[in-house]
Amino acid sequence: MDTARYPLDAPGSEQWAAAVEAARAELAADGCCVLRGFIRPEDLTTLRTEGVELAPHAYYTVEQVNAYNIPLDTDLPADHPGRIVLHRGNAFVARDLIPREALIHRLYTDPRFQRFVAECFGLDQLHEYTDPLAGLCLNVVAPGMSHPWHFDTNEFTVSMLTQEPESGGVFEYCPNIRSRTAERLEDVRAVLTGHAERLIRRLELRPGDLQLFQGRFSLHRVAPVSGAVQRHSAIFAYSDTPGVVGTAERTRQLFGRVLPDHLAASGVRGDRLLD
Repeated sequence: MDTARYPLDAPGSEQWAAAVEAARAELAADGCCVLRGFIRPEDLTTLRTEGVELAPHAYYTVEQVNAYNIPLDTDLPADHPGRIVLHRGNAFVARDLIPREALIHRLYTDPRFQRFVAECFGLDQLHEYTDPLAGLCLNVVAPGMSHPWHFDTNEFTVSMLTQEPESGGVFEYCPNIRSRTAERLEDVRAVLTGHAERLIRRLELRPGDLQLFQGRFSLHRVAPVSGAVQRHSAIFAYSDTPGVVGTAERTRQLFGRVLPDHLAASGVRGDRLLD
C-alpha cells in the first residue's frame, strides 16, 4: 500500500483524518469513492501477475440472469424489472482458490486495511463476508463479455482493478437508485431498458485504484470488454452485519457450486430488499 498517500500505519493522524474525510464526502455524494494509486507502482506487476495466474481457475459460464440475481421463474408482476433477462458472461475465482499469500488476500484480511475502510464508510467495524466463496474473489471479464446490471448482496463492496482491458470494460453505476425501504422499480426498469441515461455515471479505473462502493443500493455493471486482454478485478466483500452468507441460488450462478454453509442458512440481511 502507498502509505505515504494513505497512512494506514498511522490511524488517528492528521493525514489519516484527511483521507477518511475525503472518502466519506465522495461516498455521501453518490455512494462511490476511488482512492487512486492505492497500491504502490512497484507492486502493480505482482498484482497483475497474480491475477493472471488465478484467472484460469474462474468459473466460466454465460447465463441468463436478472438484476436481482433471483430465479427467473420467481413470481413477479408482469412489469417488474426482475422479469428482464440479462446475459452474464463474466467469471469469478472463489476465495477458497485464492492463496493466502496472494497480495489481494493479505490486503483483504489486514486489520489496518479493514479499520481504514470501516472509517471511510463511517462504521465502527467491518466484518469479513462469512461466505466461504464470495468473501474475496477475482472477477474476470473476457473480451466480448460483460458483467450485466445488478445489485450487490452485501452493502459495502471494496474492489481493485488488477488488470485493465485494451478497451471497454467501463464501470457504470446509478447512485442510490434504491434505498433500504424503497425498490424504486420504475427507475430500475428504465435503466435496464435503456431509457435512463440521466441516471448513469461512468468511471474509468486503473490498476491499483481502490474503489469503495455501496452496491446494495446502486445498480451497476461492467460494460462489455473489447480487444484481446481480459479485465481483472479483486472484490473484497465486507458488511456491517456479521454472518452474511450468499443464497444457494446466487452462489450457484457465480461459482457453479454450493457448500454446506449456503444450504444451511438463508443468509443474514439488514433489509428486506429483493436480493
